[in-house]
Amino acid sequence: MAVERRNLLIGAAALAIGPAGRRADAQPPYVSRRPPISQRRFRSAAVDQAIEALVRRIADPQLAWMVANALPNTLDTSVDVSGDDAAPDTFIITGDIDAMWLRDSSGQVEPYLRFTREDASLQRMFRGLIRRQARCILIDPYANAFMRDPHAKTSLSWAKDDMTAMAPGVAERKWELDSLCHTVRLAHGYWRATADLSPFDAEWAAAMERLLATFQAQQRLGSPGPYHFQRSSETPTDTLAGDGFGAPTRKVGLIHSMFRPSDDACTLPFLIPSNLFAVTSLRQLATLWRATGRPDGFATACTALADQVANALDVYGKAGAAWAYEVDGFGNALFMDDANVPSLLSLPYLGVCPLADPLYQRTRARVLSEANPYYFKGRFADGVGSPHTELGYVWPMAIIMRAMTSQSDTEILAALKMLKATQAGTGLMHESLDPNAPTTFTRPWFSWANSLFGELILRLAENRPGLLSAPL
Repeated sequence: MAVERRNLLIGAAALAIGPAGRRADAQPPYVSRRPPISQRRFRSAAVDQAIEALVRRIADPQLAWMVANALPNTLDTSVDVSGDDAAPDTFIITGDIDAMWLRDSSGQVEPYLRFTREDASLQRMFRGLIRRQARCILIDPYANAFMRDPHAKTSLSWAKDDMTAMAPGVAERKWELDSLCHTVRLAHGYWRATADLSPFDAEWAAAMERLLATFQAQQRLGSPGPYHFQRSSETPTDTLAGDGFGAPTRKVGLIHSMFRPSDDACTLPFLIPSNLFAVTSLRQLATLWRATGRPDGFATACTALADQVANALDVYGKAGAAWAYEVDGFGNALFMDDANVPSLLSLPYLGVCPLADPLYQRTRARVLSEANPYYFKGRFADGVGSPHTELGYVWPMAIIMRAMTSQSDTEILAALKMLKATQAGTGLMHESLDPNAPTTFTRPWFSWANSLFGELILRLAENRPGLLSAPL
């Protein structure tokens, strides 16, 4: 049965099928939340076939319905591919905001990398995104979000009067170290999945040179650097202290990040998850650069900076026996975690360290405890939230990341049950929710969270299939 036909009534027609192909008894109909086929923005035969195979392995009909809605959500609703095969151009909106974040667009397509070898159209989509991200970095390496039209002024109402150097094509200009790291992770992941070097042309190389120069400038070893940002706002985390340069730091070799992955201002400018991510990204970039056959000097410089930041992290990046969330180099440290990625919880997911790493395990235990002021509990869920949303709200992304970084079947099953209990009848993930009243949530269309949930289920099917073979 074709996956397109199944989507007309996904529960009654297909999702009441167990792992051995038998119909479950008396299952309610779970109607597909995917757009009609004619309205889907991008179609991948490989992804659709994978969904059909995946739901047949999931015994729990509601969980199967959720992944069939969520896994293709980015492709269905958020992707635009233009240009020809030689020069594709891919623009990916976050969902309910018509702009492209470097971080979100990379995370939104991460689960599809495993299908690229068998789908030429999917490869074209990735090549177009790598090319578009390179052009965005060349427009402004300090921007976090970009317009579809590279010549347009921002359409984001909250960013129109920002006191910073807004170039045409920039939607928002919050310097977030992780934004550039995510572009490297995407490029490296695509190359590893396909062995295709065609997107890594002279424009991409120029963007990567700009990336390295920006990292070095934001060490601020000799000067504050060119970036400053201020916004007239009632929300303190939407602007920067220190005349737009942020709080003072001792220059120890770490890279300043003025904003977190949540787009909230850092309290202390050395954001540790992002610096750890940068070390990994710089080493991945060095490997990819060498694979393109270019002169080795740039790769050597990437590795040297990675080593310098790693050494500084070892000295200044901790809060007691765990990683800190933010530090200033003077000995002050903030311990918390935020649901957005990179987070302290997500470090193994990003390739920063192994799951069993003792320092990570100590950090993880603190993140998932009352030692973290943004760890919340309710009747239907517990997990990490964010200062970006209402106090007490839990983020599904953090519940998903908890499952992805767990070595315990019991913990993973508990996370899956929480995700089922909090999807509020939509069959999709949200940004955040009230753990005591899950029908109260933010952002009904948040594609990155949907992709991350799909990636979790794919990983479980690959590595822990027994967890999907019985109803929850």
